Amino acid sequence: MDIIAIFLTVAVLALVVIYLSAPFRRGKGWRIGAEEHELSALLAEHERTLDSLQELDFDFRLGKIPEGEYPAQRANLLQKGADLLRQIDALRASHPHEAAKDTLDDAQIETLISKRRAELKNQLVGFCPHCGKPMQANDKFCSSCGKALN
Repeated sequence: MDIIAIFLTVAVLALVVIYLSAPFRRGKGWRIGAEEHELSALLAEHERTLDSLQELDFDFRLGKIPEGEYPAQRANLLQKGADLLRQIDALRASHPHEAAKDTLDDAQIETLISKRRAELKNQLVGFCPHCGKPMQANDKFCSSCGKALN
């Protein structure tokens, strides 16, 4: 009985070693090229810029940022975002096979828009009696003014 347990343990261990060494034997793995890494970094920086722009707008509406500083800060963030988009477009243009899988033609976009509009039309059931904003069937409170709905 002890010999059978030893053979089973050795067999399981051999299978685990074979499974774990498979990527090394193939010589291929999840290698990311320099272009893909740069594109990923640019996309992440673009997301951070958009988040910063949203935070800036929100802080300005709350009165945390003086009116004199807001336009310059907003212009800087918009310029930074535009520069990042130019760099992203340039990288994608150098790799057209990557950009092609992300694009939709006009007919597909129109179909998606019409489906979304139909879904939203079916979800809306009326308007808030307090502020007049549209409300959905499952709303218990107004998403705009926060008042309870009947």
